[in-house]
Amino acid sequence: MAEYSNPTYSCRNCRNPLASGAHLLSKSFWAKSGKAFLFSEAKNIVEGHKEQKQLITGIFKTAEIHCNVCGQVLGWKYLKAYDLKQKYKEGKFIIETAKISKEYN
Repeated sequence: MAEYSNPTYSCRNCRNPLASGAHLLSKSFWAKSGKAFLFSEAKNIVEGHKEQKQLITGIFKTAEIHCNVCGQVLGWKYLKAYDLKQKYKEGKFIIETAKISKEYN
């Protein structure tokens, strides 16, 4: 059986690499299209529209994140959490699993 390094998560639309499995914090999040992953870092993205959102765990200031190649909306970045228990999410990224594919190098 082959041993794999951390996977890379890429845009399902254009295969642009977005995040490393080494930065995957949780697979237990939900977004518009269903399941989503929480990452500590993301690359090759552009921040878009900023807004305050009421989510399951409280109110947050967020910014949409888009693929910097094809422009697909991927999820959001947590900019500010108003509940002290949710502060750990600040600066982290939610990427919808329906928008990404997992690849091994």
